[in-house]
Amino acid sequence: MALFSLMLIPFVISSDAASACQNTDDFVGASSPGDIIIGGLFAVHSEMLHPEEHPIKPVIQNCAGFEIQIFLQTLAMIHAIEMINNSTLLSGVTLGYEIYDTCAEVTKAMASALRFLSKSNTSKDIVEFKCNYSDYVPRIKAVTGASYSEVSMAVSRLLALQLIPQVSPASSAEILSDKIRFPSFLRTIPSDFHQTRAMAHLICESGWNWIGVIATDDDNGRFAVESFGVQAMANSVCIAFKEMLPAYLSDNTFHTKVDRAIEKIVKETRVNVIVVFMRQFHVLKLFKKAIERKVKKIWIASDNWSTAVKISTMPNIRKLGTVVGFGFKNKDMSTFQDFLRNLHERPTENNKFLLEYIMLLSVCAHLDNYDFQMCISSQSQYDLMQNVENKQQIWRDDFLNANIEPGFIHSTILAVYAIAHAIKGQCKDRNCKDPSAFTPWELLEELKRVTIIDDDKEIKFDSKGDMSSGYDVLLWKEVDGRMEITTMAEYDPENGYFIFEDEEKKKDFLDLKKVPSTCSQHCRPGQMKKVTESPHTCCYECVYCPENHYSNRTDMDYCYRCHNKTYWAPVNSTTCYRKTIHFLGWTDWFAIFLLLLSAFGVVLIFSISAIFTKNLSTPVVKASGGLTVCYIILLSHFFIFLSTVFFIGEPTEFKCRTRQALFGISFALCISCILIKSLKILLAFSFDPKLQNFLKCAYKPIFIVFICTGIQVIICTFWLIFRTPFVKQNFSIPRAIILECNEGSVVAFGIMLGYIAALAFICFICAFKGRKLPENYNEAKFITFGMLIYFIAWIVFIPVYVTTFGKYLPAVEIIVILISNYGILCCTFFPKCYIIIYKQETNTKSAFLKMIYTYSSKSVGSVAVSQISLDSKSSSSRITASDSCNAEKSSVNGNCHFQVPGPTPVKEEDVLKKATRTLSRKRLSSI
Repeated sequence: MALFSLMLIPFVISSDAASACQNTDDFVGASSPGDIIIGGLFAVHSEMLHPEEHPIKPVIQNCAGFEIQIFLQTLAMIHAIEMINNSTLLSGVTLGYEIYDTCAEVTKAMASALRFLSKSNTSKDIVEFKCNYSDYVPRIKAVTGASYSEVSMAVSRLLALQLIPQVSPASSAEILSDKIRFPSFLRTIPSDFHQTRAMAHLICESGWNWIGVIATDDDNGRFAVESFGVQAMANSVCIAFKEMLPAYLSDNTFHTKVDRAIEKIVKETRVNVIVVFMRQFHVLKLFKKAIERKVKKIWIASDNWSTAVKISTMPNIRKLGTVVGFGFKNKDMSTFQDFLRNLHERPTENNKFLLEYIMLLSVCAHLDNYDFQMCISSQSQYDLMQNVENKQQIWRDDFLNANIEPGFIHSTILAVYAIAHAIKGQCKDRNCKDPSAFTPWELLEELKRVTIIDDDKEIKFDSKGDMSSGYDVLLWKEVDGRMEITTMAEYDPENGYFIFEDEEKKKDFLDLKKVPSTCSQHCRPGQMKKVTESPHTCCYECVYCPENHYSNRTDMDYCYRCHNKTYWAPVNSTTCYRKTIHFLGWTDWFAIFLLLLSAFGVVLIFSISAIFTKNLSTPVVKASGGLTVCYIILLSHFFIFLSTVFFIGEPTEFKCRTRQALFGISFALCISCILIKSLKILLAFSFDPKLQNFLKCAYKPIFIVFICTGIQVIICTFWLIFRTPFVKQNFSIPRAIILECNEGSVVAFGIMLGYIAALAFICFICAFKGRKLPENYNEAKFITFGMLIYFIAWIVFIPVYVTTFGKYLPAVEIIVILISNYGILCCTFFPKCYIIIYKQETNTKSAFLKMIYTYSSKSVGSVAVSQISLDSKSSSSRITASDSCNAEKSSVNGNCHFQVPGPTPVKEEDVLKKATRTLSRKRLSSI
């Protein structure tokens, strides 16, 4: 058994200590007896030395790389146990401990775990193989540790055989939350799930999306990278590269891979943020090389090294850029610092770690600051034993205090107290001085339910065995020429947001955004991402949002569509704009012009009415059908002009239903009355007996007007009932909404117009037959012209109406209505008004009789000629006309002379005069 014996100062070390452990007692790094023993697993050394001889033998070797921070964690465990023993928490029961050094090596940790499984109160370390360990009592009741997740995974599987509780203050791998694979594992820190999510949130909120990741190639590093990859993807963060460094510094490829990682960082100029999941001694090697290459980035530190003083005190560390890390929550360290001040007074017989630290102080006493730190870390146990002779002991209180990592110290103390509270629960009704009073698996069940008061807050393990106490967001700031690790914010894992104590710390957080780390430039509002050929979604081009689309945030994957048809957006828009409502308004210049035309038409109607009323007894007015018919026609024209008003202004349901019906019925009434006049004229001046008989039978003025107008009323009624017009929003113009009237049924609209056209056509035919009436009273000719104007206007209207869109569409119909209405009104009444005003000499009864007499004489002569011609053809004797009647040359008296060959000439003059007088009287009375 190799024992370190403190014989005198300087230390004298036996030669046996230079080799590896000789028995299991050499394995224990620190121990203390007690009624209940708690095991401890800490990586006090960073690596285990490997033998150079061959073949390799299964011998546990010495370790190198003394880790001050982990050493302080062992002291924290000892301090917590002593505080519990000196308190009333476990009255009458003392806790003991056995702390082992894992050397960050799974193999050595497994050897320690095997000793934990050995049976209690036996002279030999024997692990019994059993099918049921329910009553098995091992030498320890619970384990605190290990320092690294990879070690904890291996140890936990072994401890799970007996369900020995393992409470780790540092192992944060997300996989350890799996209670199926690790049923006895618990921890006083959050899972890496929360840490990686916090990192992704920090990166996302800082505006970074193109980052690098460097991790150790072990279970902890791989699981951390995997978890971070998932969180990064969820926050639209892309990983430009991932570099995995060997887990052991003794690996021959370590330095080569460090160089390759640095080359990758230098090459990727757009990557300014590096996330590092590594152990502290790995980070030291990486940063040393990065400082040589003058790499300046933002480094996101995991909880493994975010509070590492030996890294923050590296020479020229400020040249690396900014370090932002996540550390575990901590509390006041004053009691632990008091413990450290008295550490030099403690015996070292049962604490090899303390003994080694004292020897390291002596060996490295001639160095200062960082060199002193490196000296301590670089000494192997074998070299230390060779160099310690004749060295003077120097104690440094400030060195231990400076290297305290509060988060790990707090979580270690918390782990011990959690086990103590669980033991208290088991010892209520039991004599816990007896090691077999309870078994580890019973303690595990108690531990899952335990509640601890920490800083006046109740904390306990969740269903996954984790304590989600949150994180401190740490910022390394240069103060007075040296790097200090300050708390910038707190991260709440439950709600997923950062909490700032004051504005200054929030400003430090916002200053991080000044450093860009993106694959592509940020797309501004009004733009969207267009994915390029790169496999990463963070590498994209920024393109403008198309028309009717918008984006109102930075780096949007797609543009929102202006869903509502009442909104629009131009190209490169950041918002939607309400479309302008368009219709033919009252203030529109063209609408005013059309209204003036309609108003002028109304003025004409009232003027004509006044003229006709004043000259009521004149032949022209009487020949026009009398005042009643004229008033009805003029009233129809008035309503037609009035209907144009309903085409102007904002469309409403009432306007849409009224305008076409009012126009259609009024126009049908107007044409019906004009048709009656045409039939009357044709009846008065027709010489065809058959036609006259037909017209006499068919000529029922009131009935015809009622029927013709009534049919239109029925058409419009059915139209309004079954397919009524309605207000429609026309979206054909991109930036405007055209309010217009939808006719409801194009068929009904066509039938209405078609019916008017049919009446107009009949009227046109009747008027056309009477186009050769007396010159002074040729109303049929003007009716024909009026109907022609109507036809031309509406024929032109159809293609123009179909091809026109926009707010001026109603104006097209208004124009056609005005043209046809003015045409019929002018052709019907203007000639009469002209005679009444300017040809008063012809507006007398005698003038009318003379005109009719002259026209009748010509008509009778023509009839006589036609009759004689027919008689001569049927006669057996040949008749020769000696003098033919020329209607155009004999317009003075209308007489024609005929010579019939034969002995006796016949004179027709008397007969014609008599017939003319009779016909003239009949026509005058008819008119």
